[in-house]
Amino acid sequence: MKLADFAQRQLRGKIPELEKALEGHLTEHHRFMLRLLWKELAQQEELIAELDRKIEEHTRPFANEIERLDAVPGVDRRVAEVALAEVGSDVKPFPTHSHVASWAGVCPGNEESAGKRRRGRITPGNRWLKRSLVQAAWAASHTKHTYLASQYRRLAGRRGRKRALVAVGHSMLVIFYHMLKDRTTYKDLGGDFFDRLEPERLTRYYVKRLEDLGHKVTLESGVPA
Repeated sequence: MKLADFAQRQLRGKIPELEKALEGHLTEHHRFMLRLLWKELAQQEELIAELDRKIEEHTRPFANEIERLDAVPGVDRRVAEVALAEVGSDVKPFPTHSHVASWAGVCPGNEESAGKRRRGRITPGNRWLKRSLVQAAWAASHTKHTYLASQYRRLAGRRGRKRALVAVGHSMLVIFYHMLKDRTTYKDLGGDFFDRLEPERLTRYYVKRLEDLGHKVTLESGVPA
């Protein structure tokens, strides 16, 4: 198979450079090192497989909880396993979802001075859980017609991608908390949740956009058919 069959998008313009990079003389030393690297890779894959089997063994009693958490957009089995391992299936030690979010380090602190609220800072928290939540938030941000993806887009424009991901991760942990506490299944609020929540705000936004483009906007109340 030709190299061109593998090259996609921007790489197609670099096919001559890629073909040149593949040219060279493979010595016996190179072959020896490649064999060692291949053996190391095989060993690492076997260790990972062994760990997966052990994790599956220990999480078997919590199969129902993992399946329910796995239904949240952006969440896979590994994220669900990490959440259960760190938080536990019984969330009674955390009186509210705010307590578990603060413990995990995905809840900005409320700092006030002279009656003015300053920018909140994320506490260190549980790095294993926080890392998994952010990874899941990134995956959720790429889903279609979901509440979490809508939340990410809404926040990323004005707060930046990193803070938006932490905020979505925080929402995920709150969802986990209530699902485990109430033993419920996930029900998505929909990608248009914020539009339905604040229709007047959305109207003002689009009117302003049109006016910025030089249009004169006149609003009329809709008449039911």
